[in-house]
Amino acid sequence: MASTSLATLPSQLASPVRLRRRAALSSASRPHFLLHRATKGGSPCRLAVTCNAQAVAPTSFAQGTPVRPTSILVVGATGTLGRQVVSRALDEGYDVRCLVRSRPAPADFLRDWGATVVNADLSKPETIPATLVGIHAVIDCATGRPEEPIRTVDWEGKVALIQCAKAMGIQKYVFYSIHNCDKHPEVPLMEIKYCTEKFIQDSGLDYIIIRLCGFMQGLIGQYAVPILEEKSVWGTDAPTRIAYMDTQDVARLTFIAMRNEKANKKLMTFAGPRAWTTQEVITLCERLAGQDANVTTVPVAVLRFTRQLTRCFQWTNDVADRLAFSEVLSSDTVFSAPMNETYQLLGVDGNDILSLEKYLQDYFTNILKKLKDLKAQSKQTDIFF
Repeated sequence: MASTSLATLPSQLASPVRLRRRAALSSASRPHFLLHRATKGGSPCRLAVTCNAQAVAPTSFAQGTPVRPTSILVVGATGTLGRQVVSRALDEGYDVRCLVRSRPAPADFLRDWGATVVNADLSKPETIPATLVGIHAVIDCATGRPEEPIRTVDWEGKVALIQCAKAMGIQKYVFYSIHNCDKHPEVPLMEIKYCTEKFIQDSGLDYIIIRLCGFMQGLIGQYAVPILEEKSVWGTDAPTRIAYMDTQDVARLTFIAMRNEKANKKLMTFAGPRAWTTQEVITLCERLAGQDANVTTVPVAVLRFTRQLTRCFQWTNDVADRLAFSEVLSSDTVFSAPMNETYQLLGVDGNDILSLEKYLQDYFTNILKKLKDLKAQSKQTDIFF
């Protein structure tokens, strides 16, 4: 088991200048994408992605404090998935450290739960090494904010984190990716996820890569709340099907996989019990809410045109990148995968995975009860003159 102390960090990590030089986008040392046109039988095929990066040399550390196997670092701990990972880890007795960026609203809830919070920023590589001291495993839930360039955190920051993890002897690296990311090199976010997968696999780290299809939690703000508030619900005319999964189930399966040696260096997909179209989700919400939705449909052709238009201006490139991802989600694609082999590998009963029907039923039952109670309280406090 690796043991580290801050005093024994190698010079290339201990020096912020050296670290920035290793992780920054310079043509001499940075990991980079090589796009080449693959050929088969003389005919051109789709663009293929190859990752090329300088490897981090193995580092021998002086004897330090032994690292407990229960010590984990959760990156992106304040996000939809990250907070469920933290909660599950604490429930299972792990010593949880959370890497979070400095923010106007501090992540006090993580401290209240019992986690340790450290401030660092993946876009500032010199802040990363200290967060890894005394850590056995890293669970990477992080992704860039909508206002940031996609590559800043999701590529440059992740490469710096992975290199630091390798140099400091981290025993396991868990990375969350996107299902079918290898099939859409034209979408920057998916291309980056796939390239990060390859970078981890080539790093020499023990890893688990988990591709995800979609979160049930995201449907609350997207469909459930607007329907209850009689606001517009946005959808597309495409028959995309997504197998949504509860983030609590994702977190639970993650820790089962981390304890299972058979899952080491595996790439697996977590998918919900059934794949749903947008219209099927809206219909389900309407039935459970007991009211019709005001649906505004955006044709996929409009998304394509908007993406092409925003590509014309340098300052809208990031908008175009995100629209490219939206276009894939709105195409004739199925974001799902068979789970039988995964359940068998992890020793999990598929019947224990929460279905979308049950998740939304519980939500609407609870929220409608609260609304009914608030209405009753309002009537009791009415004053008549």
